[in-house]
Amino acid sequence: MESETQEIDALLSQAAKGDKQALGELFARYRDRMKRMVKLRLDRRLSGRIDPSDVVQEAFLEARKRLPELVHKRELPVLLWLRLVTGQKLIDLHRAHLGAKMRDAGMEVSLYRGALPEASSMMLAGQLLGKLTTASHAAIRAEVRLQVQAALNSLGPMDREVLALRHFEQLNNEETALVLGIKKSAASNRYVRSLARLKEILSGIPGFAEDL
Repeated sequence: MESETQEIDALLSQAAKGDKQALGELFARYRDRMKRMVKLRLDRRLSGRIDPSDVVQEAFLEARKRLPELVHKRELPVLLWLRLVTGQKLIDLHRAHLGAKMRDAGMEVSLYRGALPEASSMMLAGQLLGKLTTASHAAIRAEVRLQVQAALNSLGPMDREVLALRHFEQLNNEETALVLGIKKSAASNRYVRSLARLKEILSGIPGFAEDL
């Protein structure tokens, strides 16, 4: 972990001096994770119009312009700073394409350093169903999706967000606490509690409990 941090710091230092190759390598380290975050939070009404890869590319272009902000302030780790820039780009796209319709379903979750499109129960259910191999029939998948969404809706918004960050975006506990502006102990407790609750609710659906 320490060597990885040193490598990232070295790439960041070189990129700040105008080394385009170093900047490309730095972005390449996080491209897949940013794409995963966008897929999780992109409003379903835009899924046919907006390619997550394009969102990430636009975000990286913005990040390149704002690189001095990261280098001089260093308030966030590189991963979380890029996630913040990408999230802001996603918010802008949602507002541009949906406008007032965002109030219908595309809610934003308020975070410590801004806002991000909420990881809704529908989006999270889709991610969970993607792991489930036993419910391959369309009718079964539709029924299971409703059950999963109901289970996720039974959790509070903050608990759903912690699940999204830890389980789907694969942030660690410290990163999750930084994103949400809460103590590490609180982030850990919420994750353990919400994951246990979700497993309990979904235990009656074959294939789910083992995959969580």
